[in-house]
Amino acid sequence: MTTENQSKTTGATAPAAPATAAAAKTPAPAKAEKKEAEKPSDLRRRIIWACVWGYLGVNFFWFLRFFFPRVLYEPNTVFSIGYPTDFALGVDTKFQKDYRIWVVRNTERLFVIYARCTHLGCTPDWKPSENKFKCPCHGSGYDSEGVNFEGPAPRPMDRCHVEIDATGKIIVDSSRLYVQDFKAGRNEFNDAGAFLSV
Repeated sequence: MTTENQSKTTGATAPAAPATAAAAKTPAPAKAEKKEAEKPSDLRRRIIWACVWGYLGVNFFWFLRFFFPRVLYEPNTVFSIGYPTDFALGVDTKFQKDYRIWVVRNTERLFVIYARCTHLGCTPDWKPSENKFKCPCHGSGYDSEGVNFEGPAPRPMDRCHVEIDATGKIIVDSSRLYVQDFKAGRNEFNDAGAFLSV
């Protein structure tokens, strides 16, 4: 009888153990569901904070950028272009891109034209087939020596100061310009420094 009671008791207690295990397992899926439910909100929170810090970082960068000046670096206005023998008769355009000048040599003189239209300051183009400078902005035309003959340009293009240094090289100073303006009574193209005799 005691054995039967024990088996009943054991039988009674045996099913109780799985019920306890099942009860213990029940909260685990609830926690997993809770974690899964929290993941989208965590993701949203991270995205919001990333946006906030990104916005503040960009603004801080522009705040620092304010303290650095915006400087335009222009080429040196005094430079060497080589020897007089380096230039053949006619117009040499190899310095146009770097220094905005043309070197012109004729039978008597070598001079440097500053490549700026006297109408509104555009850079004319050299047209070798037409033997003239033509401004693309408003159609001003200049002959091979930079003297205007068509379009709205009021006067010839300016010439830069030129001189020979101790080594025999040509030094150009584009900050010192020689002007020819008959309306104003100025003709500086024959001044010393406006050309070199060759």
